Amino acid sequence: MKNSEFSDIWILAEQHNGKLLRISYELLTRGMALAKKKSCKLCAIVFSSGVENDELEKLIACGADKVISVENPQLEHFLPEPYSACMSDLIEKYKPEVILAGATSTGRTLMPYTAMRACAGLTADCTQLDIESATGNLLQTRPAIGGNIMATIKTPDRRPQMATVRPRSTKPSEPMKNRKGEIIRIKPNEKLMLSRVKYRGFIPLEEKHGIQDAEKVVLVGRGIKKAENIAMARELADCIGASLGATRDVVDRGWLSYPHQVGLSGKTITPKLYIGLGVSGAIQHLAGMQTAETIVAVNIDPEAQIFKVADFGIVGDIFEIVPAMIREIRAKSLPVSVTGST
Repeated sequence: MKNSEFSDIWILAEQHNGKLLRISYELLTRGMALAKKKSCKLCAIVFSSGVENDELEKLIACGADKVISVENPQLEHFLPEPYSACMSDLIEKYKPEVILAGATSTGRTLMPYTAMRACAGLTADCTQLDIESATGNLLQTRPAIGGNIMATIKTPDRRPQMATVRPRSTKPSEPMKNRKGEIIRIKPNEKLMLSRVKYRGFIPLEEKHGIQDAEKVVLVGRGIKKAENIAMARELADCIGASLGATRDVVDRGWLSYPHQVGLSGKTITPKLYIGLGVSGAIQHLAGMQTAETIVAVNIDPEAQIFKVADFGIVGDIFEIVPAMIREIRAKSLPVSVTGST
């Protein structure tokens, strides 16, 4: 089949209990930028037992030109085989040129399975997406070789071009007035619902630290030097009502547990305020926090990479600067409030 027979950008909109998840709107942000460059339509695909029309209309208001809602009781919860069978059926029928999904448990399972069935290329955990002007190919950028380089990958010979994107690596699309679009509801063939896996239940992870949803984060890097010094960072976090985060170095040393880890192998965060203490700014870490609204970095090394993305940089000893910050905040007896980026 010729590449010219494929068109349009698709995103996989995820739902839980009939409500669309944040990742759906983040992917619309990515998809709109690509569709604009390709001068094509943006389509959102939803698998469910049935989503209310008002919920689907939100996808159109936030950027989708078309919504395809595939509905069957077997699709209420994610199951790899029926989801993949339905997506493969849609690919054969509609021939999308690009399919984007979140690097969630659903996206990371469904996309490789479907790419294999479609004999298509897939790039996982992308941090940037673009369209190559000369060819129209999707440019898929992600850290490689342990995060030491950024690799840009193309799939010139196969369609669809498929990629997963880290959750919270971009802002969700906001509703726009007077947007119009098409909603198509599909009842898939029952043969596509065959599954060797049965859904038995869901037990949510009760994560104590909740760093992904925090509006303010104080994050420690290797410059904290030893576990005992983390108490200082925790005190600063308590003063401003922030969550405490860490780089991989800190977690690998056992100074903080994995739920605190931010970066390529940890969490992606988008707080209103990020304060990095002794953070060098390795590529792996930047991939997990560079979309924070306001970034404050404190590091003794003026050449630290973190300063390249920081809104405010303080070159100095964190063991002198952080106690001074704590004293000033306590003297004013006011929590730090950040309403936007600088």
